[in-house]
Amino acid sequence: MRPLKRVLQSETVRRFSCWLASFYIRLVYHTGRWAVVGGDIPKRFWDEGKPFILGFWHGRLLLMPYCWDHRKTIHMLISEHRDGQLIAHTVGHFGIKWAAGSSTRGGAQALRTMVKALKQGDYVGITPDGPRGPRMRASDGVVNVARLSGVPVIPVAFGTTRGRCLSTWDRFLLAWPFGRGVIVWGDPIRVDRKAGSEALESVRRQVEDGLNAVTAEADRLSGRPPVKPARERESRPGDEGGAS
Repeated sequence: MRPLKRVLQSETVRRFSCWLASFYIRLVYHTGRWAVVGGDIPKRFWDEGKPFILGFWHGRLLLMPYCWDHRKTIHMLISEHRDGQLIAHTVGHFGIKWAAGSSTRGGAQALRTMVKALKQGDYVGITPDGPRGPRMRASDGVVNVARLSGVPVIPVAFGTTRGRCLSTWDRFLLAWPFGRGVIVWGDPIRVDRKAGSEALESVRRQVEDGLNAVTAEADRLSGRPPVKPARERESRPGDEGGAS
């Protein structure tokens, strides 16, 4: 096992693995037929140069690089964990920047980085249920970033006719090549900068409901059985919701 462990820890192996993952994402997208629902919503923001927070569940991470206008700079919040770093270097092949942080490490610094990027006119991507779940339950972090930056959260999800949901905590949707897919955008969700705790909780629920709605619609349009959220949301104040 020790030689295998050393191989897996090799920087060369990690770089190749990330390149291979990015190649697979490109293969899935370019061999598929994709429709976009609600694409006018982000386009309006992109055309007017107005930043927003891209919100999506951890389980729908795979095709997110292709929902984006690559002419616009986006920063992804990604866990400092080894798995998170593999994701970071994979999405880096699509020109996506990233900031390290999660509920357990680097959260405060990551939050400041996200707010600074938004105030500079860039865009931010957050998985509100990452990196540890519970599945499809929004953390407080995404709402805090929206409040401090004064920009809205726009939910998005993808579905596909070819693929399977893995038996992971997030029910990660692994899309296969040559499928028919759809990307579904939801309406912007705004947070008052002076919002109190009750108002913030109300917005958090709006974000959670909005993300679950676009995810359910993406599954419906692609003929997939819906993925159910975890039963209960664990309260973890300050969780910035990074991808693992």
